[in-house]
Formats: sequence, C-alpha cells, structure tokens
Amino acid sequence: MDALSLLLHRRSLPKLDLPAPQGAELECILQAGLRAPDHGGLTPWRFVVAQDEGLQKLADILVSAAKADQLEDAVIEKASHASLRAPMVITVIADVTPDHKVPVFEQHLSAGCAVQAMQMAAVAQGFSGFWRTGSWAYHPVVRQAFKLKEDDQIVGFLYVGTPQCREAKVPNRDLANYVEYL
Repeated sequence: MDALSLLLHRRSLPKLDLPAPQGAELECILQAGLRAPDHGGLTPWRFVVAQDEGLQKLADILVSAAKADQLEDAVIEKASHASLRAPMVITVIADVTPDHKVPVFEQHLSAGCAVQAMQMAAVAQGFSGFWRTGSWAYHPVVRQAFKLKEDDQIVGFLYVGTPQCREAKVPNRDLANYVEYL
C-alpha cells in the first residue's frame, strides 16, 4: 500500500482478532512511533505493549479503577473486557520533560503523533488498529499503575490486530468546510 492511499483511505476497524503483529512487524510499528515529530529531540513518549497475559493485567488495572470509584457492576464488567477487544493494546504515554523550552502541550502532541504513526504502520502491514482514550486514561489508579509523573499523560490505547470486518466507506468531506487560506 502506498503512503498516500494509506493516509487517504484508512479507517479504524472495531473488530480485531488474532494474529497480532509479532517480531519484525511489531518492531516496525514501534519504530514508526519513534519517528513522530519531536521538537527538541526529547522523545517524549513511551509505549507499553499488552498482549497475551498483559491484556488481562491491563483489564485488572481498569477494573481496579472502576472499583476505586465504586461504580456499578455493569461498568466494572465492561472494564474487565475493555482490553480484550483486540489481541494487542499499545498504551502510548506522553513521558514529558517539564520546565523545558518545548511546552508540555507540544510534548503531548508529539506522543499523539506517535500513536498515529504506529496505527499507520500497522495498517500498512495488513493489520488494523483503533485509537481510544476514554476516562480510564485520566484515572488516578490507571496513572499510578503506569507510573505517570505529574505532567505525563496517556494519550491513547492503540488496539491492534487483524481486521474481522469490512472497512467502512471513507466519509466524503468537503475541504471547503475545513480549510481557509490567508
């Protein structure tokens, strides 16, 4: 798949199954994340890969967060399955350097670019992925489990696997509604 086709036709697919990328395929995805724009050369990110038993560990973290908030059983049950929607989840963390000339906001954006690059690398290799955050990304229990510092942020949970459904049609968006020229 050429780069422009990838960028212009990519769609997130919600149904992912085995196989997940392994070996050189996974390394390529992670290397793509390392190529994100990085003002100041800070490499303000880190990636935590969950697969196999790691998916259950991630589920346990989310359940702990739900229980800490004394949420309803239905929410706790949903949390217990959240990480199992794909055979791999890569948690992307903005691991920032505070009090640097590069603002924390830009460091968070850089980590977000890493998620996008990894998602594109997955699709280019025949896999698919979808990017989620949600309230768990900001929860103190989850932040503690991932050892986040004060300005650090989970910018996304990238679910990765083999698509099990057809791609949805790419929406036809009129550039005139989104683009201005000075």
